Amino acid sequence: MPRFLRVAVQNLRDLLVTAGPFVLIAVGLLAAAYWYLQPAPPKTVTLATGQEQGAYAEFGQRYRSWFARHGIEVRLRTTQGAAENLELLRDPGSGVQVAFVQGGADAQSTLPGQPKDDGLVALGSLFHEPVWLFYREDAARTRLRRDAIERLADLRGWRLNVGTPGSGVPNLMARLFEANNIDPATVQLRTLGETPAVVAMLGRDVDAVVFATAPESMLVQMLLQTPGVRLYGFEQAEAYSRRYPFLSPVTLPRGVVDLARDLPPRDVPLVAPTAMLVARDDIHPALVQLFVQAARAIHGEAGWFQRRGEFPSERSLEWPLAREAERALRSGTPWLQRYLPFWLANLVDRMWVVLVSIIAVLIPLSRVVPPLYEFKVRSRIFRWYGQLRDIEESVDEREDATHRLIERLDQLESRVERLTVPLSYADELYALRGHIRMVRDRIRGAAQPEAPSMTALTGKETR
Repeated sequence: MPRFLRVAVQNLRDLLVTAGPFVLIAVGLLAAAYWYLQPAPPKTVTLATGQEQGAYAEFGQRYRSWFARHGIEVRLRTTQGAAENLELLRDPGSGVQVAFVQGGADAQSTLPGQPKDDGLVALGSLFHEPVWLFYREDAARTRLRRDAIERLADLRGWRLNVGTPGSGVPNLMARLFEANNIDPATVQLRTLGETPAVVAMLGRDVDAVVFATAPESMLVQMLLQTPGVRLYGFEQAEAYSRRYPFLSPVTLPRGVVDLARDLPPRDVPLVAPTAMLVARDDIHPALVQLFVQAARAIHGEAGWFQRRGEFPSERSLEWPLAREAERALRSGTPWLQRYLPFWLANLVDRMWVVLVSIIAVLIPLSRVVPPLYEFKVRSRIFRWYGQLRDIEESVDEREDATHRLIERLDQLESRVERLTVPLSYADELYALRGHIRMVRDRIRGAAQPEAPSMTALTGKETR
């Protein structure tokens, strides 16, 4: 092996021996902190959406595409709607971690202003989901002798589809019926899915259908432009919102569906629960942050019932807002994430406090490393002085013959010749070689009493 390479290897070995424990302590502390904090989010997350062709299903696809850019797979779980989504969230064995939930859809409702304590947290409100009550004009003329429904009480005796039991509409309509003193038994309620219900209404098997969904729903878009189908206007929308905090009064502006055809021909007042993202309270904080960022990108633009930047929001929530969601809603995208990949920005963001603490602990310990390294290098030199002193003492005591002492000294010198040390310690090595030559001269001049000993030259007592 070339000498320069041998020197480098030896120096590296010394450094590892002296700094190795220090490095192991640092790595151990980092590993313990990483295990405790779990800064890296899981690679998959399950999101419960809603019925196919509904708004929740459409938004679920957008969330999946957005998360894929950050290396996380969103598995979409098709359900009947918000009520089923809540059941899945409350079931630890369902695998669902996040879900779209409609305001007022929870059968386990609490008093207004009273927080729910069921192991769930909100990640923010997303958009308004107006109550769309579509009915056939011919059904109104037949039953009411007029073209339009004026009050919800007019629905007595109608065949009304309120959606499947797993959706949020049945619970919502039950509250609206209660507010209007309508006995549900006086209405012929149907529980078809959204698409079959629309087919049944157009086929005259159902008189009216009710949805609570975003205007992006394809069925809503179609019915708003279907001749002979009319949308019920909630003229008492403000009163509904005062009675039920989860409802907001919204207005479908005139002409917003089709300006050229002036659809709708007038402003239509509606009531709208707010769609929320709800998650289990043990969801990873990094996923919470990503969901809020995705919500801002997907729901933050202006729409039929909202202005730009109005959503996501902390308002109209029925569950306590997750701490990480509150931070993300108020602070926006973390500064580091604007310049670094998500995984790295999240790692630094969640670990920096621990890193600073570990550094504060390791700085005092690091002061021990240079003295240990110096001791390790110098010990490779000084350990030969023991043999050199033994040889010199043999000269004084005349225990061995001169040629045997010379042989021992030659062996010692040969080993010292192969010794490698950093250049900063070369003076120690050359001093050892000089002392070997002094002892050699001492052996050769052993017969002369006046020959100086090593003790006399070095000024050190030899014992």
